[in-house]
Amino acid sequence: MTGQRLVVWYNTRCPVCDAGIDWQRNKLLAAVRAGTISFKDINEQPDALALYGATVDDVRRRLHATDEADRLIVGVDVAIAIWRLTPGEGWIATLLGNRAMLPVTRFAYDRFADVLFAWNRRNERW
Repeated sequence: MTGQRLVVWYNTRCPVCDAGIDWQRNKLLAAVRAGTISFKDINEQPDALALYGATVDDVRRRLHATDEADRLIVGVDVAIAIWRLTPGEGWIATLLGNRAMLPVTRFAYDRFADVLFAWNRRNERW
């Protein structure tokens, strides 16, 4: 994936999201330094993805990213893109992102994201 650029938007006020992205970012330090991937807090720029029709609550519910072609990627597809860039984790992207597994992976991610979003709302993490 040399030369590709991924800008990942997430909710730093969610302790689960923040810890997960922090853990992944640490594995991707070389890619972050090279500008191949960056991680941005949607709370600092709530209108950053308005051009794509995505609201701050959309990003608080599910990961969002833009790729080198300026396309919007949402949900587990962002996680798969991150795994593809992470040394030693390409196999996870292959396993969970293949044609047979992807519908199940998306369903599981979306249900987890819904529960996490509701938990964050209940705890007023905005």
